[in-house]
This record gives sequence, structure tokens and C-alpha cells, in this order.
Amino acid sequence: MSMGQLLASGFAAVFNPGMFFMVCLAIVLGTIFGALPGVSATMAVALGLTFTYTMDPIPAIVFLTAIYCSSITGGSITAILFKIPGVPSSAPTTFDGYPMAQRGEAGKALGVALLASAIGGLISAVAMFLLSQPLTRAALQFGPSDLFAVTFLGLSILTCLDSEHILTCIISGLLGLLLACVGQDKMYAVQRLTFGSRNLLAGIDMIPVLIGLFAVTEVFKQTDPKKKRLSAEDGITGGRVNTKMPSLKEIWSIKWTMLRCSVVGTVVGILPGAGATIASFMCYTMETKLSKHPEKFGTGIIDGIAASEASNNAATGGAMVPLLSLGIPGGNAAAVMMSALTLKGVQLGPLLLTNQPEYLSATFMTMIVTNILMVIVAMAIAKVFAQILAIPYSYLGPIILMLALIGTYGDQMSATSVQIMVLAGVLGLIVRACHLNSAAIVLGLVLGNMCEQNFSRGYLMSKGSILTMFNPVLHPIAFVLIIVCIVMLVSPIVMPLIKKARAAKR
Repeated sequence: MSMGQLLASGFAAVFNPGMFFMVCLAIVLGTIFGALPGVSATMAVALGLTFTYTMDPIPAIVFLTAIYCSSITGGSITAILFKIPGVPSSAPTTFDGYPMAQRGEAGKALGVALLASAIGGLISAVAMFLLSQPLTRAALQFGPSDLFAVTFLGLSILTCLDSEHILTCIISGLLGLLLACVGQDKMYAVQRLTFGSRNLLAGIDMIPVLIGLFAVTEVFKQTDPKKKRLSAEDGITGGRVNTKMPSLKEIWSIKWTMLRCSVVGTVVGILPGAGATIASFMCYTMETKLSKHPEKFGTGIIDGIAASEASNNAATGGAMVPLLSLGIPGGNAAAVMMSALTLKGVQLGPLLLTNQPEYLSATFMTMIVTNILMVIVAMAIAKVFAQILAIPYSYLGPIILMLALIGTYGDQMSATSVQIMVLAGVLGLIVRACHLNSAAIVLGLVLGNMCEQNFSRGYLMSKGSILTMFNPVLHPIAFVLIIVCIVMLVSPIVMPLIKKARAAKR
């Protein structure tokens, strides 16, 4: 099937009146699900499965794709307005989005987030459509050693999260890695730090910790009797938020940020198990390093929002590449979609694009339509969520805690998750008091399991030889990435010494 025929097929599938209505419904549901605390993109897709039981395979994948893409965007709404990431990948959006909301610039922050989301999603959709098979073949070249190097590169950015407090960032990251060690070891089935509790055998889930560190800690902070509570005069706009798209000058200033992060997000999304959360953290830190004014990141600038939202939305298109080309889900949400299509008798894999290319064309057109329409839908939903900001904090705090409680319990249907959320909230207060870094803890927790598992597999396959794992001939990708990691880890120590030596010569 030619390129033109593929486009025509996708256009016919999505713009059928009944299907277009279903796409619009999916966008609304996905955006709302994404904005609710604790409802991850994976859970949003799982909730959307109930609507697809009576659908044919193509309408089902169209509906689930629309929910998947829009849920990632929806997470930015509560991240900016409440400092509560609606989805885990929106955590870096809080770093600059919430400070902008406190300054009375919530509308601009939402506008930048929606624009960056749309651009990231559109770029990844085009990449998925044009480069599906080549990109998948490239991703298959990544073995355990290479995947470990990628995740270790993600951990190496701890030295860049806060250049003025590198030691506290590293300590926070190590604390996150410690939390990632809780549970049963996947390779050797050894129990670690479970203290005899069967509920901890599966490890500590990211969502309760994320909600505890961000939402619960923020509520505790705002209810401090010594602290003046936020009001309309303090920049939270009293519930009146009008999404304001950035000016042409502002768009021009972040054009390369959105482009770079869209490309990186797409590539990270293709890697099995990586996903939008790793992409958003990695790109946020990458932009901090490349910026001419890194000290402004975290204080409320549009560059940080653009980096986070462009990358996590780009990862959605990347995750669909191995799913459609090889039947290998690029992330958890893609795995849920894979199970739904398998139940309908769809044989995902290399022959799918040859025998049934309409799946690729329908998915592509759905992502194009979704990334455009979700900007309008998110504007309307943001207005509704913003009304909550007019509620006095004595009422708003308990409401936020209730939503956090429901979201945490609903994720795993477990009281243990709620207990972890509460403990994470207390940990957040300790972290704040000790001037540690919450983002670094989350990063360590997110990457810890993946990093350990890939290292263990690579170590076994290399017969216990670290040198073989990173041999430049056998594993050139891993070798290059590890060199980059070493440079990133050593540079904060070496660069000040070089600067001192240069200053002494003068």
C-alpha cells in the first residue's frame, strides 16, 4: 500500500462520523483521567478498555490511542495548578509550572504545556508513520548492556538537576534507589527490605510515592499555621484561569527546546520499558544543561514546561512503534493496548504492517487528530479544574487529600498503597526540612528497578565480566553511553578544579 493510500485509509477510519465522535469522547475522557491525581496513562487506558468490548479491532485501537495521548497532556493541568502530577511523566512540569501559577501566570503555563504537548505528539506521530520499521530494527539492537547504559545515563543526570546542590541531589537519588530495592529480587527471588511483609514483595509502586511526595507534602506545607495561605492575591488567580497561548516571540525562544525534546522523547519511547516518565526527566535535565540560564530552571520559566511536555507526549508515538511493528509494547500503557487487541484476535508483529497496514494508518491519523483537538478540550477542562482554586484552602486541602487517597487506592486496589502514600508525604516533609531533592528521589525510584534488572541480565550474559559488558567492539552503544555517564558524573568535580587552575594562572 502506497503512502497516499495509507493516509486515505487512516483519514477514512478516523473521520467516519461515528468514529470521530468516539475519538472526541476518548479525548475528553483521557484528559480528565490524566488530570485526576493517581490515574496514570496506563490506568486511563485500562479504564478505557470497558468502552471497547463491543468494538471492532480498528475502532478499538483508535479509541485507546486517543485516550493514551490525551491522558499524558491532561496530567499537566493539575501539575501546573496544584503541583500534583496527574500522571507520573508530568512530575517535571511541576518544577516550573507551579511557580508560574503562583505568580499569576497559570494561563501562560497551561498554554505553553498544551502547545509543547501538541508539537511533541505530532512529531512523534510523523516519526511513527514514516520510520516505524527502521526505528524498531534500531531499537532491537539494544541488548541488556545497552539498556542498562541508557538507564544509568538517566541516573547520571542527578548531577545536573540542581548544579548548586549536587551532593544533596546525589543523596536524594540514592534514597530513591534504596526505595527501588524494596521487594523481591527479580533475578534471584531474594526478599529485600520487606521486614516480613508480603504486601511489599512486589516492591514500592511509583504512584503512591509520587502523590505522597508532591500532593500530600504540598497540603501539609500550605496548612502550616506559620505560613500565609495562598489566595487570589498571591497569584493563584482565585479560580479564574484563561489559558493563554504563548506569543510568537516566546514560541521562537523555545523552538529548539521543543524540537530536541520531541526527538529524544520519541527515541526513548521506542525503547522497551522506558516510557514517558524517563523521557520527561531526561529531557528536562538535558535542557537545564544546554540552557544559557540554567539557574532559572525550577523558578518558573516556559523552557522547563516545554521540555517536559514535548518529551512525554513524544514518547506516546515512540511507544507505538515496537507495538505495531514487532508486537513488543514500548511501555505499560502500550502493553494494555496490546492485550486488548490480542483478545480481539489481532496478530501483532512484523506481518501486521504488511498484511494489515490500516492499523498503522488509523493509529497515525488518530494521533494527529488527538494532538490537535486535545488543546481545545484541555483548555475547557482546565477552566473547570481551576474553579477549585477559588475554594478556601481549609476546604481545598482535604479535597486534594481525598482525591489523592482515591487515586492511590484505585491504582492497585490496596490499602498498602495508601499507607505508602502517607509515609511518602511524611518523607516529603523530612526531605524539605533537610533540603533534599524530591525530584531526585522519584528519578531514583523510577530508574532503579530497570537499571538493576538490565545490569543483572547483561552481567550474566557476559559471564560475570564487566569488561565484556561494555566492550567497545561487542557493545559499542553501551560503551559510548557509559563514557558519557562517567563524564557527567566526574564533570562537577573536575570543572571547578579546572576553573581554579585557570584563575590561578591569570
